[in-house]
Parts: sequence; C-alpha cells; structure tokens
Amino acid sequence: MDDIRKIDIPRVRFTTSHPRDFDDHLIEVLAKGGNLVEHIHLPVQSGSTEILKRMSRKYSREHFLDLVRRIRAAVPNAVLTSDIIVGFPGETEEQFEETLTLVREARFASAYTFIYSPREGTPAAGMVDDVAAETKKKRLARLNALIAELSYESHREMEGQIVEVLVEGESKNNAEVLSGRTRTNKLIHFEGPKEWIGQFVQVRVTESKTWYIRGEVVDSAVAAG
Repeated sequence: MDDIRKIDIPRVRFTTSHPRDFDDHLIEVLAKGGNLVEHIHLPVQSGSTEILKRMSRKYSREHFLDLVRRIRAAVPNAVLTSDIIVGFPGETEEQFEETLTLVREARFASAYTFIYSPREGTPAAGMVDDVAAETKKKRLARLNALIAELSYESHREMEGQIVEVLVEGESKNNAEVLSGRTRTNKLIHFEGPKEWIGQFVQVRVTESKTWYIRGEVVDSAVAAG
C-alpha cells in the first residue's frame, strides 16, 4: 500500500481487509493520505463475540471496536462501511442487539446487510439454521433502519463543506443531473455539463438525503481523471 501510494493515480480505494489482518502499520500507511482515500470498508459480520467465534472470524467485538478507535485516531475524517449478517445459526435477540450497539458505536456510514442463508463449504453449513425466517426479516429491517439513520447523520455533517468529486456520469433518475463520488465514497448529485464526466470537480454540499447528497459545483478547472 505504501508503494501504491507513490504511483501517479489520483485515487486508490482500499477494499477490503479482513479485520484480523488490519494492523497498526496499515493504519499508519493509510493515514499518510495522498491518493489513498479516507473510505475504509471493514466487514464485521456480527457485533457478538460468540457469533463471531461460531463464524470462525478470529476476532472479538472488543478487538473490532479497538481497531475502529485506532483508525479514527489516525484518520479522523475516515468514513467506515461494513458487511453484516443477521440470523446466523443460534443468534439470540441479545446477540442481535449487540450488533446494533456495535454499528452505532462504530458509526458506519453505510453497510451491505444480509439475511443468513447456508453456504456449502463454510463452517456454518453443518449448523442448524434455527432462526425463524420472520425473525430474520424483522432483524434485517431494524438493522437497515439504523444504517439509514447513521447514513443521514453522516450526510448532515457534510452540509456546507466543499468536497472533491470524481464525476462518474449522469444521474440514473435525471439525465440533466450529474453524479459522482467523494473521496469517502459518498454519492453526490449536482448540475453540470456532460463534458465534466471523468473529471474532478469541487462541489459544495447543499442538501443531505439518506443515501446521497446534493451539491453545487464551485470549481471545475481541474485535470481529467
């Protein structure tokens, strides 16, 4: 990663390290910034140490939260995202609640969330899938509601800021609007000519939504990406 940082590429997004392999040296390298962006994807899967053990994840809830603290200390503006599974075999209501409290403490800006289903060749394949389907659905809905709340909060904090955006193309819902990504992987919509696609522009965040933000370009005089 330290060598990649020296390559003349405007942005490098690091996806994904297993939390057990994310050490202080990697944090030190990512903290150098430059083309290494401040978005870090850390798939936690569960907030319960017991469930993590049954998943053979090789780290505990405490280890993961300590990792989050160390990352935020070194990269204060880091935006963290994750992968989370609900309804793993044997997951109790209390263990699911542990996932919710971890998500809130880690302040994930977004997450890929899944209902557990057996996968051949995994340690869980031989376990009894004993969490009711309806329970899984309710837990997923509660988790997604929390993720949406945290996503909106993170966008509210950005209002008024000027951010660097890589223009990716037209908005899927409005051809008159462009969309792009910030260094922290936030989706942002703004007006501008199609010639900006593939370029970096400076955008002021004007409005926050749950899953995206809106803004206005303040400077487009930059080199193409």
